[in-house]
Amino acid sequence: MCHHQIPCPEAGSEARDLAAVVSSHPEQGWSLLCNGVVLFDDDGALLPDGQAVGDQHTWLAPELVQA
Repeated sequence: MCHHQIPCPEAGSEARDLAAVVSSHPEQGWSLLCNGVVLFDDDGALLPDGQAVGDQHTWLAPELVQA
């Protein structure tokens, strides 16, 4: 899908959310990335094959998060 000089990470890659944004819809809470991934504001994602992926980020300072 990606036609950049330096290709974006593949949809199956752990770095998939670093791909270039093709279409941004912040009012709806999602963006379409160059690799076909739909990235949601909660850091979840929908892959091109329809697989849903939850937020897999590891936060480095969880003690700073207010409950």
